[in-house]
Amino acid sequence: MPGLAPRGILVRLMSPARILDGKATAQVVRASVKRSAEQLIARGVRPGLAVVLVGEDPASHVYVRNKDRAAQEAGFEVRTLRLDASTGQAELLARVGELNRDESVHGILVQLPLPRGLDADAVVRAIDPAKDVDGLTPANVAALVAGSEGLVPCTPAGCLELLDRYEVALEGARAVVVGRSMLVGKPVALLLLARNATVTIAHSRTRDLAGVCRTADVLVVAVGRPQLVRGDWIRPGAAVLDVGINRADDGKLAGDVAFEEARERAGWITPVPGGVGPMTIAMLLANTAKAAARARGIELVDDGRVVRSDA
Repeated sequence: MPGLAPRGILVRLMSPARILDGKATAQVVRASVKRSAEQLIARGVRPGLAVVLVGEDPASHVYVRNKDRAAQEAGFEVRTLRLDASTGQAELLARVGELNRDESVHGILVQLPLPRGLDADAVVRAIDPAKDVDGLTPANVAALVAGSEGLVPCTPAGCLELLDRYEVALEGARAVVVGRSMLVGKPVALLLLARNATVTIAHSRTRDLAGVCRTADVLVVAVGRPQLVRGDWIRPGAAVLDVGINRADDGKLAGDVAFEEARERAGWITPVPGGVGPMTIAMLLANTAKAAARARGIELVDDGRVVRSDA
C-alpha cells in the first residue's frame, strides 16, 4: 500500500501514530477476493456463502446485511437463512446439516450470539470444518494450534493482514494480547507466535496490566471495555490494534484503547471505527473463496502470485 514503512522496521519514533487504515486495506483484500471469485467462476465454481441468522437482534441484522452485500459484490452466491427466535436446537442443527450436504455452499456462517436457550457451541461444532469460514470449529482451532491447514478466525486473520500490509515486522517482536477469548485473543496470540513473535496473553486479572502493555512492540486489545488502555500504557513506537467496539454514553463508538492519548506514543494504531472491523468481513470473504478453491482442488493466482488453496 502507498506510504508504508520500509520492510523490517518494527517501530516508528515519531508521533502522532500512522493510522492502520482498515477500510482501505479491506478494499484491497476484497478486490483480490473478487479476482479469485472470477477465476473460480471461470472454472465452473461460484463461491457460495450461507449465513444463518436466528432472532431479531438489531446488531446482528446490521452485520449480516453488510456481509451479504460484501459477498454479492465479490461475485459470490449468497444465501441468508432468517429463522425465528423460537427456533429450537434440533431444527437449527438440521438446517446446518442441510448446508453441510449442499455442494453449492462452500462457506457457512452462523451469526452469533444466538437467542437464549440455544447451545451455540453445539451449533458451531455441527458445521463442516471445510465450510467453517468463521474458523471456530474444534478442527480448525486444532489446526491453528498445530500450525496445520485450516480456516483461520476472521478477526485475528484481519489483524495479521493489517500488520503485514503496513509491513510491521513481527519476527522477534514482543507482542502482548489483552483478552483471552476464543474469538480473538487466543487465536491472534497463536498467529503471532507462528510468526516468531514472543507473545504474552494478558487479561482482567493480570497483575500490573499497564506495565505488561508497556513491554509490547505489538499490542492487541480485545476486552470490550471502552478506553481501558491509556496512552501512557503504550510503548513509544508500538503497533496498537484496537479490536474493541463499544457504545459510549454520548452514543459514539469507542474502542478499548484511549485513541487520542495512544496515538501520541504509538507508531501505528487502528481507529475505531474503521480499523479492525472492516477487515473481519474482508477475511470472511477470503476464507470463503479459499474454501471454494479447496473443495475443487483449484489453485488461485493473484497478480502473478499463486494463492494456494491449502495456505
